[in-house]
Amino acid sequence: MAASSLKKKKPVYRRVLLKVSGEALAGDQGYGIDAKVVQAIAKAVHEVHQSGVQIALVIGGGNIYRGADGEKMGMDRVSSDYMGMLATLINALALQNALEKQGAFTRVQSAIEMSKVAEPFIRRRAMRHLEKKRIVIFAGGTGNPYFTTDTAAALRAIEIGADVILKATNVDGIYNADPKKDPQAKKFKNLTYIDAINRRLRVMDTTALTLCMENKLPIVVFGLQQKDSIKRVIWGEPIGTLVK
Repeated sequence: MAASSLKKKKPVYRRVLLKVSGEALAGDQGYGIDAKVVQAIAKAVHEVHQSGVQIALVIGGGNIYRGADGEKMGMDRVSSDYMGMLATLINALALQNALEKQGAFTRVQSAIEMSKVAEPFIRRRAMRHLEKKRIVIFAGGTGNPYFTTDTAAALRAIEIGADVILKATNVDGIYNADPKKDPQAKKFKNLTYIDAINRRLRVMDTTALTLCMENKLPIVVFGLQQKDSIKRVIWGEPIGTLVK
C-alpha cells in the first residue's frame, strides 16, 4: 500500500500490544543487536504512536540468550530461564533508547525488579503511562521460569486491556510448514485458536494461545520486514495471519 493511501486511513485499534522477537532485533547478523533494525522499529512504532494509538511492547531475548538452549547444554532450567529474562531487559533498554531518540516518552517495566534501570511491573501504573501517551516496554517475561515471552505478551495484553496482540516475526504470517525450507508451504489468512493449537503451528506456545482464547483476544502474526508493516496492520490492512 502506498504511503499516501495510508495517510488517508485511521487506526482500527485503540490500544495494542506489540510482541517483537529477540531474533528480529539481530537482523541479518543473527546474534546480538543490530542498531539499524532497532532504529527502524523505533521509528515505525513512534510514527504509529503519534497517531493516537496506545502501544505497549514485549521483547524477546533470543538474540542474546534463550533459556531452553541453556537446558540443552546441561544447565539447570530455572537458572537458564532467568538468564533469558535478563536478556529481554537488555533488548528493552536498547529499544527504549532508540524510541527516545525519536522523541517518544517511554517507560520500561520489568517483571524482575531492577530499580536502577526499570520500574517494577505494576498493572495500574502501566495503564496510567499508556493513558499519558507513553510507550511502555515490558521486560523480564512473566518473572517466572518455564514461561515464554509469548505467554508474557498474552498475559500483559490481557492485563492492560489491549484490543489485539500484534506478533512481529521474520515471516509474513503463519504457514502450514516452514516457508524457508518448503517452497510449497501455504499461508493461512485466518485461523481459530483451536486450529493453531491442534496443528502445532508454533504461532505461540499453547499457554499463550489458551490465554488468548479464554479472553477472546485476537492475534495478528505478520512480517516485520515488510514495508510499513506495523502501520499497515494497525490501520486494519489484511496482512499476515489473523488468529481469533
